[in-house]
Amino acid sequence: MAPAALIALSAVLMWAAFPPVGFGVLGFVAPIPFFLAIRSVERMWTALALGFVWGAAFFGLLLNWLMVLGFVAWFPLSILMGAFTTLYAFLIWTFRLWPAWRWWWIATGGWVAMEFVRGRFPWGGFPWGDIGYPTGGLPGAIGSVQWIGPSGWTVITVAFAAALALVIENHTNWRMAVDAGSIIVLLIIGGALFGPAPSAQVWRAAIVQGGSPCPQTRCQNENQRIYQQHMELTRTIPEDSVDFVIWPENSTGTPYEPVNNESVRAEIVAEAARLDAHILISGTRSEGDDHFYNVNLLYSPDGVLIGEYRKQHPVPFGEFVPMRGLFDFVPQLDRVPRDMIPGTDAVVFPTEVGTLGTVISFEGSFARSMRASARNGAQAMVVTTNTSSYGVSPATDQAIGMVRVNAAAIGVETAYASITGKSTFITGAGDVDQTTDQLEEVVLYGSIQFSSDVPTIFTRFGDWFAYLAMLAGLVALLLPGGRTADRVVSERRA
Repeated sequence: MAPAALIALSAVLMWAAFPPVGFGVLGFVAPIPFFLAIRSVERMWTALALGFVWGAAFFGLLLNWLMVLGFVAWFPLSILMGAFTTLYAFLIWTFRLWPAWRWWWIATGGWVAMEFVRGRFPWGGFPWGDIGYPTGGLPGAIGSVQWIGPSGWTVITVAFAAALALVIENHTNWRMAVDAGSIIVLLIIGGALFGPAPSAQVWRAAIVQGGSPCPQTRCQNENQRIYQQHMELTRTIPEDSVDFVIWPENSTGTPYEPVNNESVRAEIVAEAARLDAHILISGTRSEGDDHFYNVNLLYSPDGVLIGEYRKQHPVPFGEFVPMRGLFDFVPQLDRVPRDMIPGTDAVVFPTEVGTLGTVISFEGSFARSMRASARNGAQAMVVTTNTSSYGVSPATDQAIGMVRVNAAAIGVETAYASITGKSTFITGAGDVDQTTDQLEEVVLYGSIQFSSDVPTIFTRFGDWFAYLAMLAGLVALLLPGGRTADRVVSERRA
């Protein structure tokens, strides 16, 4: 098969591993055509072009829901993601003629390094498309992310795919595929047998998915109408039926937010007293004309403000505009007239039944953000989000797919509360409970069980397995005795 056809096949298979198709097992085979294509070409510029096309095509398909915001949102991000895969293609092409075992370690460690950097740079990074999420989310496998995290499943997945590519080229390279496959089987069996199982007290919970009167756009009195919709739904919750009520991201906003509006605070406190329940309120609060905070507030049944969490990781070009002066020519950025002021710390809320952690929207897709709450003592988590900008699209399913793996990595139950759907409850083992429909205005009832177990290995040591893989790749690169392409070509000519 021609290299271009292999690249196209690989990109489509990778896309299908993620929602909306969500056939996660394809993650193990999708990189194989990519590796075969890059290893088969003779010219560096061909390898670079193939690497770029693969990344731009895969992410272009994966993030097609960004097109609702316009070509100007979808195209630059797809191109940026293609730049990362271009560099990776250069790496694995440059060392393609080295001994198979050395190339295998370089390819595996290099992919992990690519995702590691992409998840942190630029502007805090972007973890969408990390291959460890669809494979680590498979039955059995998800129970093992408590040990190695989603990044650990990236290591195993890429190692297996790279080994199979080498076997296709030369059957004598079978040992690496057997080694990687054996580790996959052991992790799946171990995860199925010893998955996290929270065992402390339970809160009966309700997610108020109040919706937006004008999703994907702006409308008159929007903040007031969103607040009123959530308050009206909250008033339908029967007394003595819940211990915890959750309002999603942007359910309040200046001037209809409880810190600076006494009547709003009084209504929220009254509902907390009526229900004898804690209420978590998520919304924005203006700070001058040019800035705002994105916060989660937890009120006790007595109306006491237990604490405030300020979102630490704003969405680039969604909640702030980097280097704003350079992008004045883009009219779509008028939709982001203010920049979010990021918080500086992971905040947890102590309650009489356990410690509650929380992150907001985009942060839930970062394993390190949820891990930071767990390291601060969180025994249960809430992720509040607002996907109204993307309408009915795969964005929310992709986000839930990442949150469920991250929740299993820290081993705590998680409520995922969205203003326009989908909302759900996720167990500490990564299982997803009933889910609301998108754009549905409803109260979703469920439960959150606090964990009394010791922190998971991932909570304590983070991406340790990924660090080892990157170190192994570096060692394979730097060890003396490697055969460069020029030397191999010279030997062949001789």
